[in-house]
Amino acid sequence: MSAPASITAGTKAPRTLAQVARERRDIVSGQVMDEGALVRFVAGPGGLVVPDLARKLPGRGLWVAADRASVETAVKKGAFSRAAKAKLAASADLADQVESLLRRRLLDGLGLAKRAGELISGFEKVASTLNAGKAAWLIEASDGAADGRRKILNVARKSPKPPQLCGLFDAEELGLALGAENVIHTAFLAGRGADRWTNDVRRLSGFRPLLPESWREEKPPEAGGT
Repeated sequence: MSAPASITAGTKAPRTLAQVARERRDIVSGQVMDEGALVRFVAGPGGLVVPDLARKLPGRGLWVAADRASVETAVKKGAFSRAAKAKLAASADLADQVESLLRRRLLDGLGLAKRAGELISGFEKVASTLNAGKAAWLIEASDGAADGRRKILNVARKSPKPPQLCGLFDAEELGLALGAENVIHTAFLAGRGADRWTNDVRRLSGFRPLLPESWREEKPPEAGGT
């Protein structure tokens, strides 16, 4: 039986209304993209451009691809003012602001996941979760001991469903977010919470690497979102 015409080779399935509703135009490239690949900005008090990562602030949204080069280009070339058809002021460090806010948003997301029972911490518990193929993310403290990291990464590689890897935060940051001490190994269980967190990780990956450069010699699994 042949496949329906809408999914045969060389054709594209029609987009749903929901998919179209989630698309916005990047004011730098002019490309229409899913909201998940963009950062929303609005004009704040005094015409200052501010990031709206949660997409909830009032006012017309000005959308830019979620990467450092695009945001910096929007600032340098006055794309915000052109798109808004009004004089707006965009700070030269706007890309740094977005990066900082995304990092904070990710840490807050981990705290919420902890309270919802979606995070597992501690070497043995994380290893068991990995062996069961239940982890969407392996979150390793950037300043954790290399030996422990190698051991848990070996477990992750052998998992029936290898997780994505994040090394953005040090043990202190993770501890503060999770209300614990000495947080080195954490697994984010697969599910809707992890899916939402993944969207923000992917946006942040356009502004900074997800793994410390020092880890490259250890040949860890591919970082998520890159």
